[in-house]
Parts: sequence; C-alpha cells; structure tokens
Amino acid sequence: MRKKIVAGNWKMNLSLSDALELSSEVSHYLTKSKPACEVILAPSFTFLSALKSIKEKSCFLLSAQDCSAAASGAFTGEVSAMQIKSSGADYVIIGHSERRKYHHEGNELLLEKIHRALAENLNVIFCCGETIEDRNSGHHFETVQEQLTRVIFKIHESSISKLTIAYEPVWAIGTGVTASDNQAQEMHAFIRLLIQEKFPDHADTMSILYGGSCNEKNAAALFSCPDIDGGLIGGASLKADSFIEIIQAAG
Repeated sequence: MRKKIVAGNWKMNLSLSDALELSSEVSHYLTKSKPACEVILAPSFTFLSALKSIKEKSCFLLSAQDCSAAASGAFTGEVSAMQIKSSGADYVIIGHSERRKYHHEGNELLLEKIHRALAENLNVIFCCGETIEDRNSGHHFETVQEQLTRVIFKIHESSISKLTIAYEPVWAIGTGVTASDNQAQEMHAFIRLLIQEKFPDHADTMSILYGGSCNEKNAAALFSCPDIDGGLIGGASLKADSFIEIIQAAG
C-alpha cells in the first residue's frame, strides 16, 4: 500500500515564534487524532533545530526546502545535506519550481543534490512539472518525462524507496488556480506509468503528491484520485486550521 503524505512547504515565511506556534498546533492535533497519513513540515533552514524538539514529542517529520550540491567547503550561504541531517530533518525538497526559476537550477544540478541527500540518508521529495507554455503547446507530458528521465531515472534502484515525487504544475503554484481533478490524475497516472517502465518493483509503492494551490477546499477531491497520494502544500500550510483540514482529507 502506498503511503499517504501531506507536506507543508512554508517557503520563506513565518518568524521563529510563529513557526514554533504553528508546529505546536499541528503537533497537538496529530498527537490527539493520530491520522493515517505521514505529515511533514518544511520550515526555513534556521528553524529546523528549534522544531526538532517539538517533532520528538509528536509524530510529524521535518524537511528542508533545499540543499547544496556540495558536501562542504567555501560556499557562503549554502547549507549542506550533512548539516540538514544533523539539524533533525528527515526529508529535503529538491527541484521545486521556484528553485528552477529563480536560481536557474537544471537537471544535472538537481541530480547532484539528490545524490548528496541520499548519501546522508535523507528522504527526497523531488518536484517536477510544466509551465503554462508547456501545457498550452501540448508538451506537458514531454516536459515531465524529461525531468524524470534526466534525474530520477539516473538514481540507482536501491535508493528509489527513499524518493517521493511531487507533481507541481508551475502555472498553478501561488496563483490560486488548481489543476482540475482530471488534469492532476492524468499526469499522476502518466508519472506512475513511467516509474512502472523504469522501476517496476516500485510503481505501486512510490508516493506521488500533488502540489499546485492545493488547499482545504479542494484537497479531498484531489486526494480521492487513484494516483494522487497526498499533497505538497504551500500557502494553506501556514495556518493550522487549513493545514489540519488537508491532513484530515488525506485520512
């Protein structure tokens, strides 16, 4: 059975006190309700250590939002996978569309980052997805296939169990526009088919998340699709009430 996952990507939001309050509220709910899905919080790097103490008393996991492709060294402002792991994180998000767009991160660099994360025994949430130009020109499947082929398909099969894929239609991130249930399911099914062709033993166990303006209003419908195993949540993860509703939608 595939694992249901709800991951909150806080991006560059919240103060430390806000992050502690939000994680405490989520922790209280999880301790009381014990939902079947796995819950992951992805705060800023600087908050990981502080949230570790709350995590240890709860049942959520922690993720960094990115990591360096370098193991260590003179890379001012970068954060290594080793540092992330030692701060208490369980996951790292790699390949988010905002990293691709604003930091011009390409597939070769993302592959290096995944190798660094796996070497530190971190789980990886790998993001893939198309722009509105790709979608309108009918190249959306081709774009996602290339991203998977040039990154995920170059990972040794022995490490595939540590990977989760997040499909994020770039045109739906932070815009309030969400892919329809049919659009999302169609792409998720396509991704699972590609996994089946490359790693047949993992297609039925790999979780594929939807990330594109998923919120408390549309989560239940999206999560009911057969190939959608949860969500990578942006803005709706910044308020405990809305994030908890999304967790409830995932079961």
